[in-house]
Amino acid sequence: MTDKTRINRVITRTGDKGETGLADGSRVSKSHPRIIALGELDELNGTLGVLRTHGLDEDMETLLAELQQRLFDIGGELAIPGRIVIDDHDLVEVESQADTLNAELPPLKEFVLPGGHPAAAWCHHCRTVARRVERQLVILHNDDDDAVNPVSLALVNRLSDLLFVMARLINQRNEHPETLWAPKG
Repeated sequence: MTDKTRINRVITRTGDKGETGLADGSRVSKSHPRIIALGELDELNGTLGVLRTHGLDEDMETLLAELQQRLFDIGGELAIPGRIVIDDHDLVEVESQADTLNAELPPLKEFVLPGGHPAAAWCHHCRTVARRVERQLVILHNDDDDAVNPVSLALVNRLSDLLFVMARLINQRNEHPETLWAPKG
């Protein structure tokens, strides 16, 4: 069996002056939109990890584990400019999962306020982080047309939709009523 060590040392000191290395060996400022997008993506993956600690049903746990893998794939795409990993199959899978979960829910009569069951509230938080990731990917894409795989951008968009559906379903499965927006006037 061959040693597949990817990281042997965590502290390298190579970023002490405000630059970091991409996986292709190039160095960029830590304020570069690509690095900001990678950081936002990392935060999203971290929030999904916290969501998974909430004792979710097996179907959601399995789904979130897979989504975390795909987010790492998107990070790999960003770390190696021009690399494409996420494809239409991944996008269709996220859409399909959202449709499957949404089929268990009643139609919406009004906007839903974030909250409810603690896992649902955290799921809403993950959704807002996904939206931030999406905005940062758009900034990067607008800065450089080839910087972001358009399918990966679409996948993050669908992920936020999926997380909304999951939050609603978590509330329903835990018999926690949703708080609907009550517009003033």
